[in-house]
Amino acid sequence: QAHLEESGGGSVQAGDSLTLSCVVSGGMFSRYAMGWFRQASGTEREFVSTISWSSASIKYADSVKGRFTTYRDNDKNTVYLQMNNLQPEDTAVYYCASTLLWSDSEKEYDYWGKGTLVTVST
Repeated sequence: QAHLEESGGGSVQAGDSLTLSCVVSGGMFSRYAMGWFRQASGTEREFVSTISWSSASIKYADSVKGRFTTYRDNDKNTVYLQMNNLQPEDTAVYYCASTLLWSDSEKEYDYWGKGTLVTVST
C-alpha cells in the first residue's frame, strides 16, 4: 500500500510562486501515474494535473494551464507541482494521488495524500 505525503504549501501573495512536492513510499512509484487535485473551501475537489509514469503524457486543467507545471523524479519517488502567478482563486488544499491509469478523474485514483494548504492573498 502506497503512502503519499505532500509538502510545500503556504501563504503567498497574488503573482507569487510555490512548488508543491509529493513523496510516495511503500509502492511502485515508477509504475504510477500521479495526479494533483485541489479543494477550495465549500467546493468539490477538482482536477489540477496528471502525469504518466514516464512523464510522456501530461494534462492540466484549463484553469491552471500555462501557470502550473507538473513533473516527477522517479529516482526520488517524488512528483512536483510548480505553481506560478498564483491567484486568489488558486486558494485550496492541494492533494496528490496515485493511479495505475493515466486519468483526470479522481475516481481512478487509489491512494491519496492528506493535502497541503495553499492560500493566495491579494
